[in-house]
Parts: sequence; C-alpha cells; structure tokens
Amino acid sequence: MTNERLERIIGILSDSFFPIIKAGLTYTVPLTLITFALGLSLAFITALARLSDFAILRTIARFYVWVFRGTPLLVQLFILFYGFPSLGITLDPFPTAIIGFTLNKGAYSSEIIRAAILSIPKGQSEAAYSINMTKWQAMRRIILPQAVRVAIPPLGNSFISLIKDTSLAATITVTEMFQKGQQIAAVTYEPLWLYIEVAFVYLVFSTVLSYFQSKLEIHYERNIAK
Repeated sequence: MTNERLERIIGILSDSFFPIIKAGLTYTVPLTLITFALGLSLAFITALARLSDFAILRTIARFYVWVFRGTPLLVQLFILFYGFPSLGITLDPFPTAIIGFTLNKGAYSSEIIRAAILSIPKGQSEAAYSINMTKWQAMRRIILPQAVRVAIPPLGNSFISLIKDTSLAATITVTEMFQKGQQIAAVTYEPLWLYIEVAFVYLVFSTVLSYFQSKLEIHYERNIAK
C-alpha cells in the first residue's frame, strides 16, 4: 500500500467517523432503546399469557411466538415495509423498523421471561397461597422479584444482540450506521475499510452496553444478598 493510498484511506475514515456516529445516535440507539422497551413489555404480557389458566390466551400467545421465532427477522421487515403497501397499508421506514423489531424481540424475550418464572420453585407460590395471597399478589411480590434476577443475564444478551440486529433496518431504508457506511462507501469506493469502521463502532456500542449489563447484574445480586 502506497503512502498516498494510505493517506487517502485515513482521510476517508476520519471524515466518515462522525457521520457514522451521528447516524448511530440518531437512529441506531433510539431504535434499540424504543424497541427493547416495547419488546420487553410485549414479552412480559406474552409470558403471562403462556402461563395463564385461559386456553385461548395460551393458544394466541403460543401462535405469536411460533410465527415470529420461526421466520427470519429480515423477512418480517420486508413483509411490513414492502408487502403491506399492496394491502393499502404504507408505513414510514423508522416506525416499520420499530414494529418489526418489537414483534420479533417480544417473541424471543417472552420465552426468557417465561423460563425465568418457571425456574422459581413451586413451593414459593404455595407458601404465598397459604397466607391468603392471590395468584397475582404471589406473582408480583414473590415470583417476579426472583425471576428478574434470573432473566437479567439473557435479556441483557438479547439487548446487546438487538443493537447489532438494527443493521437490518438498512434494508428498509432507515439511515442507521450500516446504511450510512454503505452510502459513504458508494461514493468513496472503499467498502472494506468503511465496513470495518462501522463494525468497530458497533463493537464500541456493544462493549459499553456489556459494561452496564454487568453492573446491573451486580446490583441485583447485592439486593438479593441483602
């Protein structure tokens, strides 16, 4: 590699770094946070429905999880963004990404939450019933606080995975980090180095999130110990 080419690549990477970061802060991070919050809420409702005494709720929840865990996220996004207009339903790219990621992550996270709830010994709920607690009171006061501790590590991993999965939003024209890298690469003709730079930014974001995940786990461990 000649000095001239090296200088050109360094210049391109320097000029593109902040636009990529800006795209990450404008689209990638908000998409991740909004989707995770909505997906977690949907997952909690779905998990409770799977554990419900009502067969219809269990069936609906099971069908939803089956569909969204059994089909690729990319296909789900394409159905929402490119398929729905044929039915007269047109959505903007960012809301489409939010809906698609929420439905997908809600299905996966619901199984994490359901497994965490089922991991709590039945004796805990039986003891709660023995002192006249209702099923909901036992769930809220006894089961869920313990289930949260069990669910945090896998949910944290799901959150970190989500920030990387948001790169798929580029396929439906959301200008997040990956698409910004693609746009710059199309102009500069240096896809290798730009994609490496985008990967590095994703790595930094994931590392920061991993750090906060470990702190959160330690926080809950201390609370349980008390």
